[in-house]
Amino acid sequence: MMLMPPFNLHHPKTVEEACELASTFLANNESFDWVAGGTDLLPNYKWHINVKTHVISLANIPGLDTISMHEIGAMARLGALTTNKDVHPLIASAASKIASSLIRNNATVGGNICLDTRCFWFNQSEDWRRSIDWCHKEDCGTGSDCRVIPNQNTLCVATYQGDLAPSLMVLEGMIHIIGPNGQRNLPVEEFFQLDGITRNVLQEGEFILKVTFPEGVEKRTGSYKKLRVRESWDFPEAGVASSWIAGDASTLRIASTALESIPRSHQDEIDGLESGFSSETIPQLSEAIMKSIKPVNNTALPPRYRKSMVRVLAKRSLREILGDRS
Repeated sequence: MMLMPPFNLHHPKTVEEACELASTFLANNESFDWVAGGTDLLPNYKWHINVKTHVISLANIPGLDTISMHEIGAMARLGALTTNKDVHPLIASAASKIASSLIRNNATVGGNICLDTRCFWFNQSEDWRRSIDWCHKEDCGTGSDCRVIPNQNTLCVATYQGDLAPSLMVLEGMIHIIGPNGQRNLPVEEFFQLDGITRNVLQEGEFILKVTFPEGVEKRTGSYKKLRVRESWDFPEAGVASSWIAGDASTLRIASTALESIPRSHQDEIDGLESGFSSETIPQLSEAIMKSIKPVNNTALPPRYRKSMVRVLAKRSLREILGDRS
């Protein structure tokens, strides 16, 4: 079923007006979604997945599309990131690997960060989902079990397949959130929540304003490596980002995406290195990262292959930031 269901679209002109709309809908117990570029939300609506009564667009709010080395607005288009010389090269590289140029010209930073988790059983038409009974993520009040891990309805294991998150994490990005209860900030790695339904820590009525980066981020060298079925289009089946300030092993950061319900930071694996970061320790570190992740069978490629490819992606990413061309 590809017909768009009815909903009320709102175009606030300021952040304050957007928060007021959200507050009103919450007070009236009316459901609503935020929409930025719409490249994730609108296809889901066409599949009749989690359709809400109201949709609040952020497109007409000025000042949310900033792009610089130290600040990126939530409404910055991914296509603009790939061509802007002020943005960190790692972010430009990661953005260039997302979907197609047509989608990148509409998709936004905030939308990619808040990308809905995906799963074989969830990302289907309403008729298809109804024919096999619902899944835990879209149970329509039936209390259905998870289709990936049978006989349990306490956890959704749909996979987070956003590309930007791991790069933002290894650049030590800070997410700025606003809503009816005010503004708050937190590190990107603390934004995500290990549940395929809730996905992140956004409370009702909140949305992302921007991502900022610390002074000195421009000194970091970064790399993002991505596994996908079709090079010019698909969501990642696995992704690994890394960065460091050359020569300072204490600054090494690594994160992965598209393997579980959240992107993950791998600081524990870095801390487990006994002899520091070098070309000799890359195999050990890559192996540890591979062992730490637990993909499940809900994307195009089998979990065992995706898991094994994490080691390959990590090696390639780490060698690149180290300048090792071997």
